[in-house]
Amino acid sequence: MFHIKSILPTFLIALLFSCNNMAQQKSDQQAVINSEPIEVPLHNGEARAYFASGCFWCVEAIYESVNGVEEVISGYAGGHTKNPTYASSNTGQTGHAEAVEVIYNPKIVSFATLVDVYFGSQNPIQVNGQGPDKGSQYRSIIFYQNVEQKQIIDSKKNALAKELNAPVAAEVYPFQKFWKAEDYHQNYEKLHPENPYIQNVSIPRLNKFKAKFPELLGEKNNH
Repeated sequence: MFHIKSILPTFLIALLFSCNNMAQQKSDQQAVINSEPIEVPLHNGEARAYFASGCFWCVEAIYESVNGVEEVISGYAGGHTKNPTYASSNTGQTGHAEAVEVIYNPKIVSFATLVDVYFGSQNPIQVNGQGPDKGSQYRSIIFYQNVEQKQIIDSKKNALAKELNAPVAAEVYPFQKFWKAEDYHQNYEKLHPENPYIQNVSIPRLNKFKAKFPELLGEKNNH
């Protein structure tokens, strides 16, 4: 990757750019798409939601700026393999996408608002990627845990497609499992502000979101 998110072996880099990144069309992947959703219970009054929207460094920072969000964890979701890693997901063959787990207080911010954040902080018509990050591992997926959440997602996705007069690329998946990413990916934007990718992609994306949704920002981010 040009932004050097990690040093991958040469053969993996070659594979990443040569494969079709269409793992989501495999039969094993179709079984994931057709699964019944798993609902994550509240824990100490906190709920969890799951989103994939390109590089998880970017998405983590965006959701952490939202009022009512307690914590965001970077990881992998949506695929058919167990124990995905950064290297394996980057082959485009596991079905997983870089995703985040958003831990939030539903008394302060609703799932519907988190969906608004999701669609409002990405290029909704870009297929298999966001910005410079391309491949099925960077595709947009929004996960639902029950019928009500799916209805919210479908309604907002359909309204956005009508507004844009274009198909919205985000896939809608039943939530199955979230795999936490390697430790060095967590809070990456905060810990590595000097990284060229952070400076040129992550921070501009975050600032664009803040300018668009100032009313959703927590006090420490509302400036």
